[in-house]
Amino acid sequence: MHMGKESAWWSMAPPGSDEDLERRLAMASPSDTARGMFLRATLDAVRTLGDEEAVRRCQRLSGEENLMDFFIYPVSVNLRMVFTAARLLEDRYGGFDEALRQLGSRAAESFLASAAGLTLQLLARGDVKRLVGNLPSAYRASVSFGVRSVVWTGPRRGRFTMRHEFMPYPFQEGMLLGVLRKVNARGARVRGFQLSTLESDYDVSWEA
Repeated sequence: MHMGKESAWWSMAPPGSDEDLERRLAMASPSDTARGMFLRATLDAVRTLGDEEAVRRCQRLSGEENLMDFFIYPVSVNLRMVFTAARLLEDRYGGFDEALRQLGSRAAESFLASAAGLTLQLLARGDVKRLVGNLPSAYRASVSFGVRSVVWTGPRRGRFTMRHEFMPYPFQEGMLLGVLRKVNARGARVRGFQLSTLESDYDVSWEA
């Protein structure tokens, strides 16, 4: 991970800290929402990676007995769930960042198994570059916030940018890598760069 200009922010709010979470929550407005598929994916990931007690703790944060894929929920709820889940799993996976990557990867699996994810794969027709290129529009259909784009730097290499994105960069690294692995992209690599609290870039590449 490379830091951008906000090194002061980094020193004051280390990733995974209460300060980091509170800063992200403070930047979220009531209009910043995500589809229930992402919250449910977090619970599915915790169930797979952790245990039922961890699932119950995360679900209590949602305030919902049953999360519906296409209902909208405040992104603040999803943030609290993801941070809580990563803290519960960090000892098992060697640290907070790696727990976030695992959660992001599992979230990608759940998303791609949803109706929206299946549509995305259908439109890509097995072409990895087309799939990655369509991810910004998939995000737009699933969350109310943020701007995402891809700039290609080679046949199988590009820079994926996220602006006004609430999840920490390791979660998105795992998410992007999970998408690439799902379509059997050989030698897939994702390297994230946290530029500021809600800004990050990702170098994405694969061999074939």
